[in-house]
Amino acid sequence: MTGLTAIQKVVSRKTGRPRVEVGEIVEAKVDFLMLHEVTGPLAVEEFEKISGKVWDPSRVIVVFDHDVPPSTIDLASQMKRMRSFVKKHGISNFFEIGRGGIAHQVLFEEGFDVPGCLIVGADSHTCTAGATGAVGIGVGSTDAAVVLATGEIWLRVPETLLVEVKGRLGKGVFAKDVALSIVGKIGSNGATYKTLEYTGETVSLMSLSERLTLANLSVETGAKTGIVQTDSKSIEYAERSGRCVGLLEVRSDPDADLERIEMDVSNLEPVISLPHSVDNVKPVSEVEGIQIDQAFLGSCTNGRLDDLLVASKILRGRRIAPNVRLVVSPASVKVYAEALRTGIIEEIVRAGGIVTSPTCGACLGMSRGVLAEGEVAVSSSNRNFIGRMGDKRSKVFLASPATVAASAVEGRITDPRRLLS
Repeated sequence: MTGLTAIQKVVSRKTGRPRVEVGEIVEAKVDFLMLHEVTGPLAVEEFEKISGKVWDPSRVIVVFDHDVPPSTIDLASQMKRMRSFVKKHGISNFFEIGRGGIAHQVLFEEGFDVPGCLIVGADSHTCTAGATGAVGIGVGSTDAAVVLATGEIWLRVPETLLVEVKGRLGKGVFAKDVALSIVGKIGSNGATYKTLEYTGETVSLMSLSERLTLANLSVETGAKTGIVQTDSKSIEYAERSGRCVGLLEVRSDPDADLERIEMDVSNLEPVISLPHSVDNVKPVSEVEGIQIDQAFLGSCTNGRLDDLLVASKILRGRRIAPNVRLVVSPASVKVYAEALRTGIIEEIVRAGGIVTSPTCGACLGMSRGVLAEGEVAVSSSNRNFIGRMGDKRSKVFLASPATVAASAVEGRITDPRRLLS
């Protein structure tokens, strides 16, 4: 009998069995369920058709994040609906406007992403939780309703694609460049319903913040989820969170049955995803000079403090190009507050950028950075599909925060290495 993959180990524990097999359909117990104001109301509506009682209010997390504060009456009404639900069922893990931020960042900051936890979210980028060895699975509102009522979910145990990343990153090359390169190598449907499991020297050197970027883009390959193998950094995170659940070593056994790919990033240069697919990845140097109208820095992919910091270093003493709008959305209230305290926000504003409330906003074309017909944006977010950030005739290029900041300064897509001292 072969060894177990990381995802088999986690799912086995959640079924109460010593071993589940890849491809098997199982009923697993969920540790935490996350809802936000966009998908949450429909989940609540379906939940109320099947049950009047939440399975465990202490394990339900509600975050307002997609359009904060709301820019439409409909969205304000959806938030009102979720507030009533939270109050009725005594849900204490409620992150109201001004008290949280983007859901995936909030879950990480508040210590929910514990290794070995099974986290279900009514949002496709719930896989971000895999940065610390949790298993984050995005579902639709109807599936979320069932979890809300029962605390359980039906899963087919995914196959595993082990991604080993080797080499040290050069100047001006960041986790986002690695993540995009992996998506480019695998393809947008090359890992459909699989678990991407990240390992290797490059990954071990990454901070937890950088690993969040890596795990976040897993779904862009079609994967069910993504897991970064645990080490001392993720175990320390679990110990600080106070939510330890007993499975801190989340990694596949050496003899587990899985696929493998290797990447050497020693000579990797800054990359960019061209419209209209995340896997359409090219070196920035090949597309330099394309004029842009907007640069967006934010989202659950790259709105953290280290992302804002590298951008502020590029912006320091410079002004953004007169033809460009630089829109910055910190990933959480905590990130915003620390960026204020350390002067990062001031650097951005002095350069001509605008800083919004912590929100998804521009990432999915809901608010605070929507693109008009024919406009071009370079963005640190996770998707560049047709119409993703606004008009269907706009174009979105995905890149690292450094590339976004450098491009804002130059007014066109720019290799950030030239502007980094």
